[in-house]
Amino acid sequence: MDDTTQNELWWGRGSPNIEMDEHTFLVNRERAVDYLNSLDKVFVNDQFLNWDPQNRIKVRIVSARAYHSLFMHNMCIRPTDEELENFGTPDFTIYNAGQFPCNRYTHYMTSSTSTDLNLARKEMVILGTQYAGEMKKGLFSVMHYLMPKRQILSLHSGCNTGIDGDVALFFGLSGTGKTTLSTDHNRYLIGDDEHCWSDYGMSNIEGGCYAKCIDLSREKEPDIWNAIKFGTVLENVVFDEHTREVEYGDKSVTENTRAAYPIEYIPNAKLPCIGPHPKNVILLACDAFGVLPPVSKLNLAQTMYHFISGYTALVAGTEDGIKEPTATFSACFGAAFIMLHPTKYAAMLAEKMQKHGATGWLVNTGWSGGSYGSGNRIKLAYTRRIIDAIHSGSLLNATYEKTDVFGLEIPTEIEGVPSEILRPENTWGDKKAYKNTLLKLGGLFKNNFETFTNYKIGKDTMLTQEILAAGPNF
Repeated sequence: MDDTTQNELWWGRGSPNIEMDEHTFLVNRERAVDYLNSLDKVFVNDQFLNWDPQNRIKVRIVSARAYHSLFMHNMCIRPTDEELENFGTPDFTIYNAGQFPCNRYTHYMTSSTSTDLNLARKEMVILGTQYAGEMKKGLFSVMHYLMPKRQILSLHSGCNTGIDGDVALFFGLSGTGKTTLSTDHNRYLIGDDEHCWSDYGMSNIEGGCYAKCIDLSREKEPDIWNAIKFGTVLENVVFDEHTREVEYGDKSVTENTRAAYPIEYIPNAKLPCIGPHPKNVILLACDAFGVLPPVSKLNLAQTMYHFISGYTALVAGTEDGIKEPTATFSACFGAAFIMLHPTKYAAMLAEKMQKHGATGWLVNTGWSGGSYGSGNRIKLAYTRRIIDAIHSGSLLNATYEKTDVFGLEIPTEIEGVPSEILRPENTWGDKKAYKNTLLKLGGLFKNNFETFTNYKIGKDTMLTQEILAAGPNF
C-alpha cells in the first residue's frame, strides 16, 4: 500500500484487497526472482491485453513451468512475429515462482502462498501456488485499475454479437452459464470472460477462453467440445493413461474442471475481438432458492442494483468444499478482481447504458418449482429460447406484469418456453413455502446491500436513492 493506492483502491468490508508494505513485496519479489534464476530453463511470454489497439497493454510473464507458459499463451493475445520483434518494454510483468513457497514468517504472510501486486512497480509476484488462474485473474485486476483511469469500463462478462452487430453482454459468476450462453453458434463470439467498454464500443481483454468442462458432451456444447484439441490446456480432468481419452463426467479430483484454448478455436469467434456498443446487458443468476423468474426486464436503477449485488448461488463444482448451493453475493459479478469501489464501476455502467440505449435483463439459470433439492434446474433449452428472444428484440414487445417483493417486470409469454414457469409461484405446489422463501431471499439482498448504502453513486445522490429503491420492497 502507498499513498496512491490507499486513497484510490477499495479497502475494508467486502473488499478483496489486502494491504502489504513495499518492503514485504520486495522480499517476496527477490525470493521469486532468485528461484527463477536457479532454474536451468524458464519460460517467457510477451503478449497483449485488450483487442482495442488504442488501449492495448503489453505484458511479460516469466514462469517456471511449460504448463503456465502454454496457459497464458492461450489466454492472452498472441503477438505477430513483427509485433514480437518490436515489443519493447512491457507495461506489466509477472514473476511466477509458484513451485516455491513464500516464507510464512515474513510480515503480512499468513501461509506459504502469496499473490502480490505492486501497481507502482507494475509487477506481480506469485509464490506457493501453481494454479494458473492466478496469472489470468491478476492481470484482470490490473485492468480493473488501469482502464477506469481512461474512462473505460472493465467488466467480468461474456460478449457476443449477431450478424447485424447487435452486441450482448453476459454477466454471471461460475456456474451461471456465462461461457455456455455467450458461446452461441448462431452468433459471433467476442469473448467469454473479460471485456472493456470504451467510447468506441466493446473489446475483449483476452485472446482465449477458459470454459468449464464438467459433464461436457458434443451434443450439449459442440463449440466447446470441438475447441478441445492440440494446444488446449485441460485442468483437473481424469483421463485414460493408455488411450488418453478424457472422462468429462469424472468428478473424483474436483467438479471444477476447465479447458483453456485460443479464441480462434471457436469457429464463430469474431476476429479481431471487438464490436459496437451493446444493445442488451444480461445479468445471469443461478438462483438456488427457486423464486427468481427465468427472465425479467430491468429498468436502469434495477440493473445497477443487481449489478452491484452480483447474486448467484455457489453450486457444486465452482468452489472447493461446496456440495450444497449457498446464496452468495459478489459485487459487479467479480468482487475478487475489482480494485475500486463497486459503485464506481456501477456509475460508469449506468452512464454507458443510458448513453447508448442498452436494455438490462435478469436471467435465472437456476431452479424452478422449488428450491435446490425439491425443484428442478431450468432447462438450458428454455434459457436459450429466452436469450434468443432478447437478441431478436421480440422480448421488448412482450406483455409484462410485475412481481411482488423484487418488483421485477416479467413477460407473460415467450415462444418455446412454457408460460407457467415464467411466473415462479405458478411452479410451486406449496404457495406459503414460496412466499417465505421469496422473503428470505429478499432479506439476504437487503443485508448484503448495506455495505454500499453509504457511497454516493454518480455526481449527486439521486442515482444512489433510485438504486436503493430498486431493491426488494417488503
